[in-house]
Amino acid sequence: MRRLAAGFVLLVFGYFAVTFVQVWRAARSDDARPSEAIVVLGAAQFDGRPSAVFRARLDHAADLFAEGIAPTIVVTGGKQEGDRFTEASAGAAYLVERGVPDGAILRETTSSSSFESLSASSRFLDERGIDKVVLVSDGFHSLRIEAIADELGLDAVTSPTRTSPIDGADEWWHFLTEAVRVGFGRLIGFDRLDRGTNRVGRLVPGAGIVVAPSGVV
Repeated sequence: MRRLAAGFVLLVFGYFAVTFVQVWRAARSDDARPSEAIVVLGAAQFDGRPSAVFRARLDHAADLFAEGIAPTIVVTGGKQEGDRFTEASAGAAYLVERGVPDGAILRETTSSSSFESLSASSRFLDERGIDKVVLVSDGFHSLRIEAIADELGLDAVTSPTRTSPIDGADEWWHFLTEAVRVGFGRLIGFDRLDRGTNRVGRLVPGAGIVVAPSGVV
């Protein structure tokens, strides 16, 4: 029994170690290609002003738009209790300031997680006959959001921002938590993982932080 237990522990450790390496490698890859839409994953906003993390993502999306990668940008993200603005509306206003035409911006304003953002976006993009997208977020986020998009039926690639303020020990912490999320998502499905994380968060506030770091989900 001890050998079986030790073998199981080694198997689990090896699985998540390999996943960690895959998360790290995906963070260093930029697969941007001509597409139908650029989808920006939301992050924190403060009274209508995107946080530094969110601005880095929006700046990269604006650059891709200017390069002609896609004619449409989708900004995602709802709002926290007490907020006046959604992440999507704050992001859209910032992009307009950057010179992106308002008519080229679509807003997904109801989500509170990456899965919800991509699920809602995929539905209204499907109504427009769009499925070929470039996903923009932080590098450590790339592998999971591409896997979610695949689960939702999107033809997606990732193009992470290179100007995120998240670095050093904080970035490695996110690599670790993303490896956990990707590892479990591959086993049980990212939809079930998202619903389970939300339930845990409601029952035990703060308990979901290991699988849902605040502000960058």
